[in-house]
Amino acid sequence: MVKKEFDEVEKVLEKIRPALKDHEGSLKVVKIEDGTVYLQFVGGCSDCPVVDVSLKSVVDIALKGNLKWVKKVEILPSKIEIT
Repeated sequence: MVKKEFDEVEKVLEKIRPALKDHEGSLKVVKIEDGTVYLQFVGGCSDCPVVDVSLKSVVDIALKGNLKWVKKVEILPSKIEIT
């Protein structure tokens, strides 16, 4: 993952994260590869049923609209933590 690309994605995500914090959730950049940004919802957003429908489109539009090199946004399934 190129640091410049990571920093650019983080800058856009910082504008989205305050809305997620209301639901005790956030977004994590997993990797960036060949113009595809792989993200994962964490916290309260990881098991929310509307994340895939509503937030994916917001994140997709925000990243593609602000970063011309982003070709695709993939939301990876959340990992189940067993404690």
